[in-house]
Amino acid sequence: MINAAKLNPDFSKELEDLEGCETVLGCFRCGACSAACPVSKVVEDFDPRRIVHMVGLGLEDYLLNSDIIWACSQCQSCIPVCPQGVRPADVIKGLRKKALERKIVDERRLKELGLIAEVDPGKCVACLTCVRLCPFAAPRIVSEGYAYIEPELCHGCGICVLECPAEAIHLSASLEQRGAGHPFSMDSREQKASNGSS
Repeated sequence: MINAAKLNPDFSKELEDLEGCETVLGCFRCGACSAACPVSKVVEDFDPRRIVHMVGLGLEDYLLNSDIIWACSQCQSCIPVCPQGVRPADVIKGLRKKALERKIVDERRLKELGLIAEVDPGKCVACLTCVRLCPFAAPRIVSEGYAYIEPELCHGCGICVLECPAEAIHLSASLEQRGAGHPFSMDSREQKASNGSS
C-alpha cells in the first residue's frame, strides 16, 4: 500500500534535470520497455515500466533504497522501443546517481551487488594485464605495488576478472546473474572452470 505521506510529488521534476530523464512523465505504461528488457526475464521484481511509473508517483525513498535499481544492465534495449521517447535506462541511471549522491549506497554495497570488481592486494603481481585490457580505464597500479579499481570507472563487465593471470580480481554475481541461476561470485578460477578452460 502506498503511504501518501512518504511521496515526493516533486521527485520527477528533480530527475528531469538529469540527462536522458527529461521525458520521464511521458510514459503511458504500455510495457514496451519491459517486453524488450532482458533483465526483467530473469530478475523477478525488475520491471522498467514500474520503475518509471514509481518515479511519476513520487516513490523516491522506496526507489533510492531499493536494490532493484541496481539490477538494470544498462543495455538500453528499452530506449528504442518506447513510443513516447522515455528513456527508462537513463531514468534508472539517474536514480542510481541520486542514491550515490545521498550516500544511500557505498562502494562496499556496489561490490556486493556485482557492479564493481575488487582486487586482492595480496595476490596481485602488478602485471598490468587489467590496466591494458579494461575498456573503461578503471584499474591502475597504486604506489603500494598492486592494482586498484576506480569504483567510478568500473562497469562490472568482468574482463579483468577473466584475464587476471594471478586470479587476484573478484566480482560478485550481479542481480541479473543471480536471477538467471548463477548464484556464484565471479573470480578467475570459477569463470575459467565454467568456460571449460584452464
